[in-house]
Amino acid sequence: MDINMGQKKNLRSRRPGFAALAETSRWQKQRRRAVAFRRVRRGGASAAFGAESGCCSPCPPVSRRRSAAMAWPRVQLVVTADDFGYCPRRDEGIVEAFLAGTVTSVSLLVNGTAAESAAELARRHSIPTGLHANLSEGRPVGPARHNASSLLSPEGFFLGKMGFREALAAGDVALPQVREELEAQLSRFRELLGRSPTHVDGHQHVHVLPGVCQVFAEALQAFGVRFTRLPVECGVGSCSWLEAPARAFACTVERDARAAMGPFSRHGLRWTDAFVGLSTCGRHMSAHRVLASLARALEDIPAGRALTAELMAHPGYPSVPPAGGCGEGPDAFSCSWERLHELHVLTAPTLRARLAQNGVQLCALDDLDSKRPGEGVPCEATLEPFLEPSLP
Repeated sequence: MDINMGQKKNLRSRRPGFAALAETSRWQKQRRRAVAFRRVRRGGASAAFGAESGCCSPCPPVSRRRSAAMAWPRVQLVVTADDFGYCPRRDEGIVEAFLAGTVTSVSLLVNGTAAESAAELARRHSIPTGLHANLSEGRPVGPARHNASSLLSPEGFFLGKMGFREALAAGDVALPQVREELEAQLSRFRELLGRSPTHVDGHQHVHVLPGVCQVFAEALQAFGVRFTRLPVECGVGSCSWLEAPARAFACTVERDARAAMGPFSRHGLRWTDAFVGLSTCGRHMSAHRVLASLARALEDIPAGRALTAELMAHPGYPSVPPAGGCGEGPDAFSCSWERLHELHVLTAPTLRARLAQNGVQLCALDDLDSKRPGEGVPCEATLEPFLEPSLP
């Protein structure tokens, strides 16, 4: 993988951090294999399945283990704040996190009620800005505004996070209309910012859905956009702190994202090696969990090789109805205290200090040459989460 290395040197870590976290993951894997081997000897291959699928006793805390004296990848981390333009209060928090130095990129909802003021903020503060393509919330910006469309309810709004997925699965969504709306949003972005987006991802991960991912890749290629998001997070299925519905949704998103790799690659799109954000959304975000998720992604990266990663975030001051949203008012997600929690985690010195301690370089997409088309995702297997109490 070609990457902007800056100073080309391997980082060696002899203190607890990524080395210890990744070593712990290796220790877990080796222990599972040993347990599986013993079970095979006692009860055959079927008895080994449980051990290999992730059930083992907790590993020793990192503080009790010595980190290996070896080279670890340098990590370049893009921290993207989604939903820019959703409402002025959300935008205020996003800009605050950017000026604090943690958020390095934003994704703009061009159908958000504050899209124009958000674009002005992006220009004023030189914020790297991409498009948050939206097919699930609010009103469209394309031809569907004036005509009947498979993308809309009878009231003229998008069908919602799950409603759009259900309609797509039932074959009720016309993909040419998806293409029209994506192109209209790309054009609207150019009107607002005077340039093309640095990247395009999907609101509520609609861009990786079956069928949509192909149309999405074609539209981005036609508009000359190189970067997108691939929401594949190592070990998200084992994150016990996530409620069952959230964990099931995250696993579905990850499955769809893996299937979208083919269309994305064929159309020359690029993405980071690793992604974090499904397991650290809202109240689940902490410096500890962000670091642990990055450590899981490091497990299969050879020593001396660089790693690029993206952290998806949704910081901001909570929306206060009726202000905000994309044409039908703000949703509960935007109004909740969890937006403020993410803002506090991202602006507090703890996260930045721990990232720096572990050799993580915060950067924007323009600062790295991300994954080449055709390369795989580093972590294919679901791993156990790092087993220590979550810290803020």
